[in-house]
Amino acid sequence: MSVSWTKPESKLAFHLYCQIPFGKVHRGNPDIIRLASLIGRSPSSVAMKMLNFASLDPAITGTGRRGLSAASKQDHEIWDEFHADWEGLALECQALREEYGDIDATDLIAEYDLPETFIGESKPTVIQQRIKQSFFRRIVLSSYRGRCCMSGLSEPSLLIASHIIPWSKDRENRLNPSNGLCLSAIHDKAFDQGFLALSDEFRIIVSGALYRRNDEFIKRVLLPLEGKRIELPERFVPDIRFIKKHRNDVFLESGS
Repeated sequence: MSVSWTKPESKLAFHLYCQIPFGKVHRGNPDIIRLASLIGRSPSSVAMKMLNFASLDPAITGTGRRGLSAASKQDHEIWDEFHADWEGLALECQALREEYGDIDATDLIAEYDLPETFIGESKPTVIQQRIKQSFFRRIVLSSYRGRCCMSGLSEPSLLIASHIIPWSKDRENRLNPSNGLCLSAIHDKAFDQGFLALSDEFRIIVSGALYRRNDEFIKRVLLPLEGKRIELPERFVPDIRFIKKHRNDVFLESGS
């Protein structure tokens, strides 16, 4: 007889579900095998639990794909909890992995630079922010299949989990994956500086400022982006509210 999933176990399964592409949710995935070993379940069981969450995901079901149909009341609760508090649950799941004995749980969090806002903060604060940044990066890159949504670049070391509304401007949506775009380092910088924006139809808008630059790289790489539709993510499509706000508050429509 199967043993019912506890809420901590289910949270960890959903936490991982968000960080790997839907097509890689299977019992042979190394991350699934690792989580299964951690919580004392089989890789097949963990994969099935993750597919239960997929049945609640409109980004999956809206394309005709399906997860499994055995999502429990607890699964629904966890889905709602995560979407209401991405930051709190990212930290909670990190702590849960450590409680279960995952000695490598913090291996990756030192890789990511923090916004200047956190320079000089205490070590616990810095660690927490790195945990959050690491989770946001993984979920965004996974959703965009590890490719820049404007250029198609797929080299991980050159990709940024870019915030549509800057980290410092919207505390509530810092870890909301619908406030994220997967961009190359150059496209991230151009978007952040207001040289690029998106229309409500997810088409790229190029600032007039760039058209006045006599720069071959800009002419060859950035100007041809005008009107091109970004490659939309598998999950967590950008929120139109965030796109509008970036366009209104950051984009240099005519530039100088």
